[in-house]
Parts: sequence; C-alpha cells; structure tokens
Amino acid sequence: MKRKVTTALRPAPSRSTDGRQVSLFTISVECYAGYCGEETPRRFFLHNRQIDVVEVIDRWLAPDHRYFKFRGNDGALYIIRNDVARDLWELTMYVSGQGDLPRQAGNA
Repeated sequence: MKRKVTTALRPAPSRSTDGRQVSLFTISVECYAGYCGEETPRRFFLHNRQIDVVEVIDRWLAPDHRYFKFRGNDGALYIIRNDVARDLWELTMYVSGQGDLPRQAGNA
C-alpha cells in the first residue's frame, strides 16, 4: 500500500538531545507499507527534485521519531526522520556521493 505524505519544504525548528535549537528540512515522502504495516520510505521530494531510495541501510526508533538511513539514486547518503505524532518527515543528514563530510540539514 503506497502512501504519500505531502508537506512544504522549509526549515523546521527542532531541538537536539542537548537542548540546542537546530534547523531541519521538512520534506515530502512516499512510503510503502509492508505486510506488517511498517511504513518504509520509497522516495522523497526535495524542492522539485525526486530522490528514490535505492537501499535502506538502517532504521531505528526513538521515543517520538522513526529514523531511516538510506542511499538515494543520486549516490548520496541520507537520514530522514518521521515525527509520528505530527505526521511530519524531516531531512536530518545528507552526504553527497562525492566524498563530502556529513552535514546536518539546515547548516550547510
């Protein structure tokens, strides 16, 4: 079952675990719900650009977020998170396929 979550791309204020304010980008994500109903991102949209998920490398749960680390069809590495309570997806990390060091979204 395919589900599309559409949100505007904008810096979204968020707090890190040490209380600092960081900026994340809200993104639009299309997910696939597997046989257990667990939604897995299949593609997301950054401005007008579509990035397909080629490989999900890792996923983990936090008390109020779900995180996914994956490689996009552009060769880049991404970490996105889902704020389940607000039904909101955010880009939290991007590493280009060109050997860049990791950058936190909003602080490029």
